[in-house]
Amino acid sequence: MDVQSDSAVEPPEMRWNGWGDPALATELPRAVRALLPLLLGRVRRPEPAPSIDEITTDDSRLGPDDLQALHSVVGRDHVHTDAETRLRRAGGRSTPDLLRRRQRRQRVPDAVVRPADHDQVGELLRIAGERGIAVIPYGGGTSVVGGVDPDAGEHGAVIAVDLARLSGLVRLDAVSGEAVLRAGTRAPEAERLLAEHGFELGHYPQSFRYATIGGFAASRSSGQNSAGHGRFDAMVTGIRMATPTGDLDLGRAPGSAAGPDLTRLVLGSEGAFGVITEVRVRVHPVPAERIVESWSFPDFATGADALRAVAQRGGGPTVIRLSDEAETGVSLAQVGRIGRALAKGASAVTVFEGEDAEHRRARTAALIAEAGGTSTGRTAAEEWARTRFDGPYLRDALLDAGVFCETLETAATWSGLHGLRAAVTDALREGFQAAGARSFIMCHVSHVYPTGASLYFTVLAGVKGDQLRTWEAVKHSVGDAIMAAGGTITHHHAVGRDHAPWLRDEIGETGIRILRAIKRELDPHGVMNPGVLIPDGRGDA
Repeated sequence: MDVQSDSAVEPPEMRWNGWGDPALATELPRAVRALLPLLLGRVRRPEPAPSIDEITTDDSRLGPDDLQALHSVVGRDHVHTDAETRLRRAGGRSTPDLLRRRQRRQRVPDAVVRPADHDQVGELLRIAGERGIAVIPYGGGTSVVGGVDPDAGEHGAVIAVDLARLSGLVRLDAVSGEAVLRAGTRAPEAERLLAEHGFELGHYPQSFRYATIGGFAASRSSGQNSAGHGRFDAMVTGIRMATPTGDLDLGRAPGSAAGPDLTRLVLGSEGAFGVITEVRVRVHPVPAERIVESWSFPDFATGADALRAVAQRGGGPTVIRLSDEAETGVSLAQVGRIGRALAKGASAVTVFEGEDAEHRRARTAALIAEAGGTSTGRTAAEEWARTRFDGPYLRDALLDAGVFCETLETAATWSGLHGLRAAVTDALREGFQAAGARSFIMCHVSHVYPTGASLYFTVLAGVKGDQLRTWEAVKHSVGDAIMAAGGTITHHHAVGRDHAPWLRDEIGETGIRILRAIKRELDPHGVMNPGVLIPDGRGDA
């Protein structure tokens, strides 16, 4: 049925220099403050960050004719050149992004443009190509890999195309279990709109509260419920995209042998080829039952063996997540369980949804126990579920206290997982040691497959000098270590600008030539998100 339901609830504006809702910004828990000197030594608190009205930005480089052309498409009220609006659309929310927000002079887009529909997006891209204006598609602003930086490349100006007005549920096919959502629909609003009809999408990455449907598709997102519902790209059955040279409307049937699957080409394209405007996804009825269970293991290796057994033999959890000894200890310390935090051991949480949840829980429990796990009840899993979207707020509080904190992720086969974990851990520790900084490294597995799993690292470091420059050197060493150990440069954060230098190692020179050829055809003037995905950011041979 055609629904044509626009989003009714606008979330709070994200903090311009931090994560999420300003009302939810938090102080460091007392137990964490007590642990930091033991882990990192004394860390000097930085100077207070400047307020938004203390930031200096350049004037817009768009001329009167450029602005008139943009006004003719979306209307004067939807083209913004004031400093604050441009600053709020000046990048993502990685730690390097937030460190740059503490600088008093910042690079911003020359305008923020807000189209209302697919046709307006297409016309904006045509104008941008003719006038040499770079275009950054902007959804929720949650990129952590430099995916929405206001980079003009070789062009004279750059605009952020904010997709907030492209929001809502277009169509729901309850018989087939499919829904069409506009690309700018934020994830909580998508779930609310689907729930009105008894359905859910069930895609819950940590960025859930602010990320958009189009962003999920453009970055090939993977949510915390991936064990049960799969990655976002597995949920997509069709996609609509505007490019500077024409439209793509893909996905006619649930299966097809009509040549290469171009839908898969658009997924993960990160705005380098065009702007995704609609996404068709498979949906399922809202689960009637939900069961959680927590587990402990003697060590990370035992826990990984248990997760492998579940993934390969079919236990059926919706969520399964393993924290190493370090992450387990910090998690316990945050809730005041210091005694347990000082003990050794890894931990896991499992979540089961659906009418047969208890049957799948029992099967999974048997597999985990056989592999050496011990059930610890529901409490830890319930606490994780309650706070699972709050991690970035803690990161911001650490930065305010002068502690460097960043995350990175990768994936490998089960046989290569422990070697990859060791290689990344060593590269992180040695990189910070070279800068004279102590570090504390945590790791978890949150996405499993029959053949392998992801690894997600969080690192804290007591950097006494330039944190941004120090991290750039460490990150380079880590990227090289991941490639040498046989991992992927990114499992779910995407390539962006930060990971583009390693894409050639991942897909080969022929793969790079293919991407360049596609970009030349769809974006001949190279205006789409310069510097993203393709190592040199251009479609030139």
